[in-house]
Amino acid sequence: MQHRVRAVLLTPNNTMLLIKRIRPGIDPYWVIVGGKIEPTDASPEEALLREVREEIAGEAQIVSLLHTIETDDERQDFYLATIDTWNFEDRTGPEFSQEGRGEYLLEEIPLTTAALDAVTVLPQEFATVLREAVDRGALLTLQ
Repeated sequence: MQHRVRAVLLTPNNTMLLIKRIRPGIDPYWVIVGGKIEPTDASPEEALLREVREEIAGEAQIVSLLHTIETDDERQDFYLATIDTWNFEDRTGPEFSQEGRGEYLLEEIPLTTAALDAVTVLPQEFATVLREAVDRGALLTLQ
C-alpha cells in the first residue's frame, strides 16, 4: 500500500499554501503540499517535513493529524501545520524537473469558504473536510 502525507500549511497571513497544478488538457486544480513516505523516512511526520522542505523550501511545525483517506491501495494522512517562511524558487522535489508534469505554482489561499469555493482542491473528499474546518473557523484558532 502506498502511504502519502500532506500538510495544510497555515501562514501568519491567515492563508494556506496550496500548489496549483496546470497540466495540458486538464482544468487547473490545487493540491496540498506533500508526497509519499520513503523507506528512509523515520516516521510519517519526518516524511512530511522532508516533503515541505523539498516542495517549498520551508520548515513546518506540525500541529495535528486532521484527516486520513484510505483506499485498497493508498493511504493519505492530512496534517495541520504552521509555516512562517518558504521559498518556492528553492524547491528541490524531483517532480519539478520531470518532463510532461506540467506547471506547479504555489499560491496563498485565504482561510475563507469563499476562497476555497473558488478553487478545485483535490482529492475532493479532503476538499470537503477542509472547507468544513474553515467554515467552523477551526483553522484560524491555530494562528
